[in-house]
Amino acid sequence: MCQLLGMNSHLPASLTLSFSGFAQRGGCTDHHADGWGIAFFGADGGAPGKGVRCFVDSESAATSPIAQMLCSYPIKSHNVVAHVRKATVGAITLANSHPFVRELWGRYWVFAHNGDLKDFNPRLHGSFQPVGNTDSEIAFCWLLQELSKSHAGVPSVEELTLTLRELVPKIAAHGTFNFLLSNGQAMWTHCSTKLHYLVRQYPFSEVQLKDEDVSVDLSELNGPEDRLAIVVTEPLTTNETWTAMAPGEFKVFVDGNLVV
Repeated sequence: MCQLLGMNSHLPASLTLSFSGFAQRGGCTDHHADGWGIAFFGADGGAPGKGVRCFVDSESAATSPIAQMLCSYPIKSHNVVAHVRKATVGAITLANSHPFVRELWGRYWVFAHNGDLKDFNPRLHGSFQPVGNTDSEIAFCWLLQELSKSHAGVPSVEELTLTLRELVPKIAAHGTFNFLLSNGQAMWTHCSTKLHYLVRQYPFSEVQLKDEDVSVDLSELNGPEDRLAIVVTEPLTTNETWTAMAPGEFKVFVDGNLVV
């Protein structure tokens, strides 16, 4: 199985601390060494942007020079989706490395999946076709295809949430479907087996990473208006209270808050 990491933030924030620990699971503290990727939505003028910086690599995150650069280079964003891969379906290639990116309604959408889907072979047409050969990318293409069919114009986050609530169980019925999905405005998450989250906000305290011998005082890096939600397969820190999502739960984060 793979592992997921996502961030949804009120103000543009850096994920370097969390990603540093998370990257160790890509072949060092865990066995997810079959590629990795991370996508940052741009923070244009301080507002959630449409542009995306996406980095993927078929090398393990623990040894990838690109991953090491990102652990020390603070890219600020409102929404981030990251993934370390343990290949189950599809070869170890760049084309099969998550997260996947597509355009819909003039915005980029980013998706990463943890799990296996059996006998999920939907008809795909139009703009949404897989480049690689993973069940994950097929699921992403089908979700966007069905979203585009369900709305004549650009829907609100609330409308998108209602439609996704109808679509997601149709995929989850085929197996394990833990995922993170964002269009730069919100972070949609679904748990089949394992997913945890927390909201960090003022007053901030010191945190201790689980995968590295590193502790950081977040009060020195954040102000009273900062607020960010972190979603991850397994908790990243040992001294914070993480909430485990129940199987079948679908949650949405906007502006650093859990809204559904």
